[in-house]
Amino acid sequence: MSAAFDKAVSYVQGLPKDGPVKVAQNDQLEFYKYYKQATVGDVNIPRPGLMDFTGKAKWQVSSCQCSRNLDAWNSIKGTSPEEARKKYVEKLLEILNTNPDNEDNKKLIQELQELSA
Repeated sequence: MSAAFDKAVSYVQGLPKDGPVKVAQNDQLEFYKYYKQATVGDVNIPRPGLMDFTGKAKWQVSSCQCSRNLDAWNSIKGTSPEEARKKYVEKLLEILNTNPDNEDNKKLIQELQELSA
C-alpha cells in the first residue's frame, strides 16, 4: 500500500488547479487529513485556548483554513497510518472514477489498483 500511497500523493500534489481532474475543497480536506495521519499520526498541535492570543496568531497560519485542516485531521484520531494511506488512495480512485473514460485516469486507476494489491 505504501507504493500506491506515494504514487497517489505525487499525483494529487501535482494537480494543476485548472486541470482535467477537479478536486473540491471537501476532497482537499480528505486528502489533507489522511496524508497527515499517514505521515505524522494523531494531531500533535494543541489548539490554543480562547484567551491565548499569541498562540492563536501562531496557530492560525491562514485563519480559518488552518482550523478546518486541523479539525479534519483530528476527526480521524486513532486511525493507523496504514489505514490512512489506504483511505487516501481510495479517495483518489473515487475521484478518478468520476471520469473513467479519460485515458490518463484509466492508466492511473490501473496502476494504483495493482500497487494496492
